Amino acid sequence: MSVQNNKRCQFNAFQIKMFMAMLMVLDHLPYIPGLVPPLLVSIFHAVTRCVGVWFAFNAVEGFLHTRSQIRYNLRLFGWAAFMAAGNGLMEVVLRSKDIHIDNNIFLTLALGVLILNIIADSKKWFVKNCLTRVLKVLLAICVFIVGLRFAEGGDIVIPFMLITYMFRKSPKKRNLGYIIYALILATFSISGVFSYDDPMIALDMILYNSDWLFITVLPFMYLYNGERGKNNKFTKYFFYVFYPAHLWIIAIISYFA
Repeated sequence: MSVQNNKRCQFNAFQIKMFMAMLMVLDHLPYIPGLVPPLLVSIFHAVTRCVGVWFAFNAVEGFLHTRSQIRYNLRLFGWAAFMAAGNGLMEVVLRSKDIHIDNNIFLTLALGVLILNIIADSKKWFVKNCLTRVLKVLLAICVFIVGLRFAEGGDIVIPFMLITYMFRKSPKKRNLGYIIYALILATFSISGVFSYDDPMIALDMILYNSDWLFITVLPFMYLYNGERGKNNKFTKYFFYVFYPAHLWIIAIISYFA
């Protein structure tokens, strides 16, 4: 009986992905002027910090199970280029109201998977010459720095992907890695709020600087049953289409609001 109940409480990757898609919209609704009250903007931002890292977790899972890790990486870069082009086009069309779209999580995921591709054959490094090992390490570090500096949410998503990959065989160590990183981020985030005399401003700043709340992805990972769920063209490309489409639709609504 207990096993059956446990199964009822678990969800496959597609089911959780659909829920995350709804949270994603919630996070981006404040882009529409006047739609969301200021306090709710910060709350929406805080409660949706799990979204990006869930898709990062999916990216690592995809990397580990895909038939071709290189093609998987190229697909992510392809969609990153597509979204960058679409963002640029939308900004040109909507430029009269100075609307900018900087979001491109595809690029962040692509850079993270690129690092995984570089280090995936690390066991072979020991049978190669020293120069090859050094070049791979330097390349991985360069991609890591570029991701942290220029990619959307790179300072959260890319370290998360590395922790997920390095401790993929030990969920306890992986989760401990998440917690340690979240505590480091929280320390920097919360330490700055003590300079504010107004508690409401302090609360708002805590909610706004809440990247450490990526740790809220853990309950969803616990509920994940390890299964892909529905497997067809729709489920395979849903996120690739939905992510840019919903941002562009919100941008158009903002233009006419």
